Amino acid sequence: MSAAVISTETQSNLSQTLTIQCPPNGLSLQGRIRVPGDKSISHRALMLGAIAQGETTIQGLLLGEDPRSTAICFQALGAEISELNTELVQVKGIGLGNLQEPGDVLNAGNSGTTLRLMLGILASHPGQFFSVTGDSSLRSRPMSRVVKPLQQMGAEIWGRQGNSLAPLAIQGQALKPIHYHSPIASAQVKSCILLAALSIEGRTTVTEPALSRDHSERMLRAFGVELTVDPETKSVTVTGPAQLYGQTVIVPGDISSAAFWLVAGAIVPGSELVVENVGVNPTRTGILEALALMGADIQLENQREVAGEPVADLRVRSSSLQSCTIAGDIIPRLIDEVPILAVAAVFAAGTTVIRDAAELRVKESDRIAVMAQQLTKMGAKVTELPDGLEITGGTPLVGTDVDSYTDHRIAMSLAIAALNATGITTVHRAEAAAISYPGFFQSLTEIIH
Repeated sequence: MSAAVISTETQSNLSQTLTIQCPPNGLSLQGRIRVPGDKSISHRALMLGAIAQGETTIQGLLLGEDPRSTAICFQALGAEISELNTELVQVKGIGLGNLQEPGDVLNAGNSGTTLRLMLGILASHPGQFFSVTGDSSLRSRPMSRVVKPLQQMGAEIWGRQGNSLAPLAIQGQALKPIHYHSPIASAQVKSCILLAALSIEGRTTVTEPALSRDHSERMLRAFGVELTVDPETKSVTVTGPAQLYGQTVIVPGDISSAAFWLVAGAIVPGSELVVENVGVNPTRTGILEALALMGADIQLENQREVAGEPVADLRVRSSSLQSCTIAGDIIPRLIDEVPILAVAAVFAAGTTVIRDAAELRVKESDRIAVMAQQLTKMGAKVTELPDGLEITGGTPLVGTDVDSYTDHRIAMSLAIAALNATGITTVHRAEAAAISYPGFFQSLTEIIH
């Protein structure tokens, strides 16, 4: 029986509200949790499996809405993908360069990863015409960051507002290799260019201001692609044309999903949680480094390697957090975790400053503005910066009505903040959590004591 009262209610428009009522004497979190499969790896396993020769099998696939969008798109392009589940998904690839021209518009839903990475693959199919779109949120997110380098490679792409917004139309071309100096550290930009380069004769290089997550590089190598990484120059080079071969992919738990439990366990007094089977790829562990700077008690246990990705169980105990500054090269390695880090900062002594995170303004929502507004509603002292947040911790939170703005990470971050708020907190449009973490609220109910 949960010490807090947690309930959900679905409205007539299918919007869902989550209500959390904390008892007067507080609560604690205890137990072991398995988070869904890593979203980034799930996307890439489906995509590479679709363009490889032979069969790819995927274990532990994330069943969120975003990977479903990837699967639907690549089924429309001719790949055979079995029913999605966490146990075993089979992908019968059609080989690089053999995608079929679909009879309808490809819909990436809410998934920026699906749309941006897929553009690189589609642009390199000479003679084929494709059109892609997404939901209202995705249609407002910037695509010029991938369209421009693809155009430098010879791609023909049209879209709204100077080819910067979906819907987009793509006329496949024989592309040329380039050396692209990306103005931002973005795994999506880098991956899009690398995927386009697979069909090109010669060497294509992407150089970033800081190394972004490297799931694409690891998986491309596993599928047989010749690829080199130069950490000193922060560059990745693909030599094409390549041939990909079907593989067995085991998807570890998503550290971005684990981050909610790590912060919850750290800020709720008397708590101890173990989050099992979490991917701890060094390009994704900025969240662990940031929480260590804040004094969180987190231990890595049972460290191992699964299908080329480092994995561990993460044990977190409640602790007294301290403020810190989070900025610079660490930001690309924790960009998705900034909303829940902001919640941790609310309960840390002193003033925490998060900078160099302007990228958050063009995610599923303007995460800087939304987190500042919603935490302020709950009584936190938050100042919105152009590229981040300044948060002075120590002010008790009070339950109130807050809104996810249909952003999955906002919905879950506000739910965790509510665990330490007095009274009743209602999170509106809480159904957004299912985009990356179906079952999040059920898991929350199970660990509350």
